[in-house]
Amino acid sequence: MMPLPDTAASSALDEETARSELYGLLTIVYYAPPAPDFVASLRVASTEAPAAGAFLEAPWQALVGVAREMTDAAIQAEYNTLFGGVGKPEVYLYGSHFMSGFLNEKPLARLRTELAELGLARDEAMSETEDHMAYLCEVMRFLIAGDDVAVANLTRQQAFFATHMQPWVLTMCDDIQKHPKARFYAAVAELTRAFVGVEAQGFDMLS
Repeated sequence: MMPLPDTAASSALDEETARSELYGLLTIVYYAPPAPDFVASLRVASTEAPAAGAFLEAPWQALVGVAREMTDAAIQAEYNTLFGGVGKPEVYLYGSHFMSGFLNEKPLARLRTELAELGLARDEAMSETEDHMAYLCEVMRFLIAGDDVAVANLTRQQAFFATHMQPWVLTMCDDIQKHPKARFYAAVAELTRAFVGVEAQGFDMLS
């Protein structure tokens, strides 16, 4: 006879998978204009949370709703308007900008030192610096889903999040949502805001 599953362990595993997947989704939408196949999958995504009234349910429903209303071209154009262009973008996605007021400053140097300690290095094909929101989300995903428990553990996640994301991500969300042309990304920012709040609360419980 098969043993009954450990419900608590199963629930914790499901939660870690969900966290990892959401960081992965944020990596995709912040790194580049979302590809049509990704937006297509977002449009048909379930908007029902496993538990009614879950904290992320409303911002997730809003994001899926906006994706269904907008065309692929409009979403891609919005990304380029907010974050692209030559020279200064209308909205920054870099931690150094928010924490020091300048790009490529001490926060980025500190981040690179920590990434080296984690055995991580930026892919040369990546055009953005490591303090880009997409890169940081990908590092968090690695720290959640990685196989090496010496690196991928809650203590590392908490320290990385508190040092390199928590001080500035909500300000970034404010900047996105204040932009008059932000629609899809206003919804992305609201989901980011809610998720960061859940993460911060969860890490606070560890202290």
